[in-house]
Amino acid sequence: MSMRIAIISTAAAAVPPRGYGGTERVLHYLAQGLVERGHDVTLFATGDSRTSATLRWLYATPVWPIEQMAEVNHVAWSCAEVARGTFDVVHANQATALALTRFVRVPLVYTLHHDRVEELSRLYRYFPDVHYVAISERQRQLEIPLQHVQVVHHGIDPAEFPFVAESSDYVAFIGRFAPAKGPHLAIEAAQRAGVSIRLAGRPHAGEGEIYYEQEMLPRLRLPGVAWVGECDGAAKQAHVGRARATLFPICWEEPFGLVMLESMFCGTPVIAFARGSAPEVIDDGVTGFLVRDIDEMAAAIPRAAALDRRRCRARARERFTAARMVRDYERMYQAAVQARRPARRKLPIRIESLSEARTEVIGK
Repeated sequence: MSMRIAIISTAAAAVPPRGYGGTERVLHYLAQGLVERGHDVTLFATGDSRTSATLRWLYATPVWPIEQMAEVNHVAWSCAEVARGTFDVVHANQATALALTRFVRVPLVYTLHHDRVEELSRLYRYFPDVHYVAISERQRQLEIPLQHVQVVHHGIDPAEFPFVAESSDYVAFIGRFAPAKGPHLAIEAAQRAGVSIRLAGRPHAGEGEIYYEQEMLPRLRLPGVAWVGECDGAAKQAHVGRARATLFPICWEEPFGLVMLESMFCGTPVIAFARGSAPEVIDDGVTGFLVRDIDEMAAAIPRAAALDRRRCRARARERFTAARMVRDYERMYQAAVQARRPARRKLPIRIESLSEARTEVIGK
């Protein structure tokens, strides 16, 4: 059944993003896939987005660094447009939308893209009828109990990360230079294993800049350590595709982590701390290894070279394609629409004919 679907992205990055932006990349795959499956999709994003859906925008270009009031303005405008339209379901990706959709007579699907935030958890209690999507089981476990919640793992397009049969002799890191992502730990593990490491990413404003100066700069000067800057597209594919392994030393309960999928689709195994979504994403001994600390990560690096890269990609294709993700969301939308439809009420008395009903009324 074809649906009229509104997807509200962010004002911080285009869809798909030119660089940083995991949420926007996922929404790109989702919008494209839904259109291909015959749905009428309207994407509320920035004006420089590229999509086969109908594109609507308030901001012509991304507002970066993230500006909270710009996000509120973007979501408010999007919800007003949805209220004036004829949609079957709206899919929001920022918490602001929950309050604003009180003015929208359309069922709401809302994806949690963040770790546990207490003020947001308090907000969710006021909206029990929303259909929530957790992007990992671990994220769902850490959140407050929600009446309507399903886990939908992210997926990506395998064609964007083609298989690389032969690896080079370095390990890779890709992500923000931030304490939670642990790039300094990736360098430490590579140094202990005696292998070179190439890091892709950059610090963000604020805490990231201090961390970069204190923890990263000294380590980036070490022998065997190379910083390749922020990379995307073909550069990202080459970065993780030619690596012996991708290191994922997360220091927080990361809700998902697209880099794990991108690496595995290339055939490159992932060595990750067993936190957040990593135990759900990595098949230990097939697509990588789950470890507890730097020493175990260093010890796993030579073992990664023995893993079958074709088997790694095949397993990723079984579990994490964009097509599978689109079907999962399609079912969520259908459930939300069905739940909003009023149930048919049975008449308290049986009326055999209209003439009988008319006689009954006149007789009274």
